[in-house]
Order: sequence, then C-alpha cells, then structure tokens
Amino acid sequence: MDNQTILIAFLLTLFAGLSTGIGSLIAFVAKRTNTNFLSLALGLSAGVMIYVSFMEMLPKSLASLSGIYGEKAGMLYMILGLFGGIALIALIDFLIPESRNPHEMHGVEEMKSNYRLKQTGIITAVTIAIHNFPEGIATFMSALSSMEVAIPITAAIAIHNIPEGIAVAVPIYHSTGSKKKAFWLSFASGLAEPVGALIAFLFLLPFWNPALDGLILSAVSGIMIFISLDELLPSAEKYGKHHLSIIGLVAGMAVMAVSLFLFI
Repeated sequence: MDNQTILIAFLLTLFAGLSTGIGSLIAFVAKRTNTNFLSLALGLSAGVMIYVSFMEMLPKSLASLSGIYGEKAGMLYMILGLFGGIALIALIDFLIPESRNPHEMHGVEEMKSNYRLKQTGIITAVTIAIHNFPEGIATFMSALSSMEVAIPITAAIAIHNIPEGIAVAVPIYHSTGSKKKAFWLSFASGLAEPVGALIAFLFLLPFWNPALDGLILSAVSGIMIFISLDELLPSAEKYGKHHLSIIGLVAGMAVMAVSLFLFI
C-alpha cells in the first residue's frame, strides 16, 4: 500500500466528515429547507451506496475470500463480514435514543420551532460523532481497495452528513445565540470520520492481507447497505415526495453503473 493512496484515502474521509460544516452553514442562511432537492440528493446517495455494495464490493470480497479459502468457505466468510458490518452499525443506532438520533430530525424551520436546550445540540453532536466513526472506517477502507469506488462513496456520505450538520447547529445557535459555537461544534462532530480512518490505519493496515481485505470489503458493504435502507431512504421520504426519493435512488445506481463501466 503506497503512501499516496493512504494520504488520498485520509483526505477523502476528512472531506466526507467535515461536510457537516456545510449543513451548519445552510442552517444559518436558510429560512426553509429545500426538501425536494434534499430528498433527491439523499435518494441518490442511497443508490450509489447500494449499487456499489452489491455490484462491486461484495463480488470483490467473494473473489478474494474464495481464492484463499475455497468457494464455499469464502462465501461463508463474505456473509459473516456483510452481516457483521450491519450488526455494528445497527448496534450503534440501537444505543442512540430515538429522541436524540439526528436522523429523526427534519427541516431547518421545524427545528427552529422545536429546539429545547443547549444540551440537545451537544448530545446530538456526540451521537453523530459515534455514528460517523464506522462511516470513517468504511470510507477509508473503500479508498484503499478502489479509488474509483471511493470517490462516489465519499460524495454520498458527504451529502448524508449535511442534515446532520443542521441537526447540531440549529439547537446550539438558538440556545446560545452564537453562530460561531454552533458552526464549530457541528464541524467538530464530523471529525469522528477521519478518527475512524486513523483507527483503521493504526490497527487494520499493519495486518493487511487478501483475507482481511475481503472481510473488510464485505463489512463495509454491510455498513453502507444499512445506512442506505435505515437512514437515507427513510429520510428522503420524510423530506420530500416518494417519487423524488425513488428517482434519486435509480439515478444514483445509474451514475455508479456508468462510472464503474467506464473504469473497466
């Protein structure tokens, strides 16, 4: 693994995480959320993640593991990795109370009328940081495996993080009156993603081998599939009309399909 690839993987993860800051800026300037656009964008992100998981990452995982352990055992390890990734991100979601879960938030205008205390924004920032940690691992490891896959994944996760930035910034701003505090706390909550990348670098990269590569690819696929089905698509439905979220989903799949085809 060359140093340039590792550096680019870190930079992509950093960009994805710090896009929460974009959400906080939107919260300050927008009187209303453009729900149609956000619904389309979240659906597109889900389409990218689902397509690349099933059509690129899981087949690569299976090929790698089958080459080492044989077809049947390789399939078993791929399945275990896939559902292990789903279990990890599902456990994190389960441990976050629904009332504090940023993915239960809605638009800027709704949050302005329903904000409670400064504590709400702080707890939301902490829960986002916890939730973003495995996303950072996923982004970083996907970049190490395939850069053409990692770039659209990074864009998809960045879009997904924008509403999270709103969820942190609005209650902090309306409880303290400080845009500066709201922005920096929102910005900092996204740092969990590059921290996840750093943990992956320190504890996974030294043991990198084809077997670990296959397992990580399947686990990352599980994380992304869960995020798409549990967060992105339901959020897209809440933000806009049903057909817009589905159009975004199909468009995301199409963009990813064309992108992968061009890199063959």
